[in-house]
Amino acid sequence: MRHDFDGTLSKVAEIGYREVELAGNFGRAPKEVKASLERAGLIAPSSHVDYNTLGNQWASTLEGANTIGQQYIVCPSIDEKMRQEPGGWQRAAETLNHAGEAAKKAGIQFAYHNHSFEFQPSGGKLPYDILLEQTDPHLVKMEMDIFWLTQGGGDPRAYFHRYPGRFPLVHVKGRDRRGQMSEVASDNSIDWRAIFALSQEAGIQHYFVEHDDPKDEFASIRASFNYLHELRF
Repeated sequence: MRHDFDGTLSKVAEIGYREVELAGNFGRAPKEVKASLERAGLIAPSSHVDYNTLGNQWASTLEGANTIGQQYIVCPSIDEKMRQEPGGWQRAAETLNHAGEAAKKAGIQFAYHNHSFEFQPSGGKLPYDILLEQTDPHLVKMEMDIFWLTQGGGDPRAYFHRYPGRFPLVHVKGRDRRGQMSEVASDNSIDWRAIFALSQEAGIQHYFVEHDDPKDEFASIRASFNYLHELRF
């Protein structure tokens, strides 16, 4: 994306994807991003923005998202320093609520994306549970990263049952039998069919294939696409 923005989007579309989630505009204005997406025949329903963006940059970020035509903005992580401080997760929940309130007024749904560290107990509770309990479900939805949640010892289906409709977005990446990140495939240790059978209960609207460090980016997303395209649940 950094070196060939339009070409990369075109290759993604050629594989068969119709939606992408952005993680930065790579120096392009929102209008330019929208034009590039349209040329590739793609839409970007959501984007990741850094936690620090939720302060003074939040209003302009929301404006840019509306220009692109996005329905969601996702905070991908909480700063490590805050995570280590007493009461840090509670303060983070308050910040997420404020950001979600402003986003709602701008016509955008705010959400939070997990890693595995939200499943390491803090003060006797899982941080993921703190965020779910202390954020307004109308203002702050969750983008569940199924790999990281599973890696942390969580059960996606249990969260879908406990918080129905809270998970409009999911990150879909494989976990092999050794617990390593992989493409999405039938031999994953994640039971995709059983998880996606609960999509309606979870409230899932958008599924984003992801791999943090693939050997070959396009081969990776093609392999995942081919498997998911044939998956029935």
